[in-house]
Parts: sequence; structure tokens; C-alpha cells
Amino acid sequence: MTARPDAVLSIAGLHKSFGANQILRGVDLDVLPGDVVSIIGASGSGKTTLLRCVDLLEEFDAGEIRLDGDPLGYRVTADGRRRRLSGRELARQRSRIGMVFQSYNLFPHLSALSNVMLGLTKVQGKSTSEARAIAEQWLDRIGLAERRDHYPSALSGGQQQRVAIARALAMEPRLLLLDEVTSALDPELVQEVLLTIRGLAEAGTTMMIVTHEMRFARQVSTRAVFMDQGVIVEEGPPEKVFGDPDTTRLREFLASVTH
Repeated sequence: MTARPDAVLSIAGLHKSFGANQILRGVDLDVLPGDVVSIIGASGSGKTTLLRCVDLLEEFDAGEIRLDGDPLGYRVTADGRRRRLSGRELARQRSRIGMVFQSYNLFPHLSALSNVMLGLTKVQGKSTSEARAIAEQWLDRIGLAERRDHYPSALSGGQQQRVAIARALAMEPRLLLLDEVTSALDPELVQEVLLTIRGLAEAGTTMMIVTHEMRFARQVSTRAVFMDQGVIVEEGPPEKVFGDPDTTRLREFLASVTH
């Protein structure tokens, strides 16, 4: 697969195994500026592992991932070999990618505002006043300005997840990764998080979303990707993937999750 020169993210021939268990078996995918790519599939199909490889939380076995044309996770030495980047270099690359997890991963001893500020001061080296202004802007944008001084224990699950999204976006990442961000929420809290993501999509945020919310994926995505057993089986416009699938496997999956 030849990567598109305008791609924010290019994944080519990606393989990842845990012991004898092959999780990713040759994934190819381009994500273009402003794309909202929803990744769907049964549990164990490789969706989360794909995101974790992109975010450099997992070291992949073969293939390559490029962000704005730059290889992630390694550099090529003069003799053509790959060398794993140092921890500091990996952290620098990861700062260009935002990731929001199923569990909110907020620091319980910090307020919502301080949680959003932390990366701005510690990673980007911004002053406290500058970080505060940016954090307040993002909390206002997601509708939590009045809760900025509350600690995670005083926030609902949906509010905590929105703070986690604000924390990721405050770093101005080139790409936002969302991994089943509603799966840990009570049903009545899911909608507030989905509305936040919809607003980001409408604003042109480039995102990869692993989700089991099929209706939401169909409505918000520019492209949908169906994974099964570590490979991409189908991808395309959501109206095609959800409305007129080509493969029996995708038709069976959609039937299993919509009934």
C-alpha cells in the first residue's frame, strides 16, 4: 500500500502478536485531515491494539506507522536498520497524539482544571497562567467551565470523560484517538459524551474512534472500518458499510449488534 502524501496518519503492513497470539495481521489504513474514522468489530478483533500501537503504548512487530510522514516509534540508522526511539523521543512523538481511554485516568487529587493543565506545564513547558487560560477555554468548550474546581470524585462519569477529552485536546494533537469512551458509562451519561465528540467532528478534529455505538458511528463518521481477526475486512463511507455491506462477516456482525 502506498501512503497518501496528504495523510495525517499512515499505517502500512502492521503486525502485532502477544506470544503465539496474532492480534494484528497486516493492517493498512490512511487517515486524512478532518477524517473521523470509526473502527468497529467484535471483541478481540484488534481494534484497541491498533490504537495502542498508534499511540506507541504497544511496540508493533512489523510494518510502519507514520504521522505527517514521520515514522513513529523508531528511526532508520545509516545502515538501514530500525532503532527503537528513546523514552524521551517516544514521549515527544506521543505528545502529537491525544488518546482517551475507557477509564478516564484522571488524577484524583487534582481538580478538573489542574488535570487539563498538567500536560501543558509538564510536557509543553507552558507557564501556569498560559496553561490555565488554555484549560479554561477547553473546559468551557465542553460545557464544564462551572465544574473546573471540582475533583473527579465530585464529577459524574460522563463529566470525567469530557474532562479527559479536554485534557487530550488541550495539547493540540494532530490526531485524537478514542477507545470505547462510553463503555464504562451508565446509559443516561453516554449521550453527553457522544454530543461532545459530535461537536469535535463538526469542528474538523481528526479522530480515530473505536466504538460499539453503531448508530453514532454511522452518523458521525466520514469513514467506517470493520475489523475481524486482526485485519480490515471492509472500509468505506458509513452509509455503505452500515447500509450495504459487501461481506457476509460484516452482515453477521451488524445483525448481532443491532438486534
